[in-house]
Amino acid sequence: MPSSAKPMSSSPAEGWFASDGLNLRFVEWGSPEKPAIVMLHGLRSYAHTWEPVALPLLDHWRIVALDQRGRGRSDWDPKGDYYTEDYVRDLEALADHLALRRFVLLGHSMGGANAFVYAARHSDRVAALVVEDMGPGASASSGGADRIRRELNETPSSFATWDEAAAFWRRIRPDISEEALQSRVTHSLKQGADGTVTWCHDAAGIARSRLSAAPGKIVDLWPHVEALQMPTLLIRGAKSDFLSAATADEMCRRNARIRRADVEGATHYVHDDNLAGFNTVLQDFLTQQRGLSTSWS
Repeated sequence: MPSSAKPMSSSPAEGWFASDGLNLRFVEWGSPEKPAIVMLHGLRSYAHTWEPVALPLLDHWRIVALDQRGRGRSDWDPKGDYYTEDYVRDLEALADHLALRRFVLLGHSMGGANAFVYAARHSDRVAALVVEDMGPGASASSGGADRIRRELNETPSSFATWDEAAAFWRRIRPDISEEALQSRVTHSLKQGADGTVTWCHDAAGIARSRLSAAPGKIVDLWPHVEALQMPTLLIRGAKSDFLSAATADEMCRRNARIRRADVEGATHYVHDDNLAGFNTVLQDFLTQQRGLSTSWS
């Protein structure tokens, strides 16, 4: 496996690094000379979910998107350690591997929880934070959390055809665009030796960790939200069943560095549902940060 990604322009390249004995993959767009944004996907997603977010940013930014452990082409964890502390160690290893001294960190859902914890611990490295539809308590007690638990229990381990797999994704993500649906089919599924279509991610291991996590594995995000020292953008889907408006309001009240933006026509999967709306609020925020990026490496 290559030890690092090659320089590139608009075409992605892949790189690899080690964490906890696992080989983890990242993809990268843009010049390594530009300030970096590290992007973290959600529970059953993959690095390439960020491609339509990344491509419009390449004039000014380098984008690094991680296949978090057990997803995409990264190794599955044989111990089933798919918890916040494990993901944060992986992110620490990635930042060290790429020698990122200062960068913007963006995370969706599970990736947002990981981003909150990392940013609170590493304010010297995270210049700005963007979190897509995640907040304290959302993973435990929201309507969206109940929906995700039902989905995990009801997800088939394989499909007879690609059309059947696409129909499954459309049924459980009725609001996502056709482009986002095709991305999920392309990057979250693969054809097995027997001809059936199976998951790229460790579906069984991820479900076990999500459905039966010991209390000590569940992270209270409030202390991390309150500890943030960098400009933070909280992007919420206006139709989200996961992050409530009340929780988003309370996050902003407890930490004045957090700015909130609700994206119309979007559920919990904001950049999949309304890419244009997501990109507008993200790019506005990043434009404000660019003037501060001259000392980053």
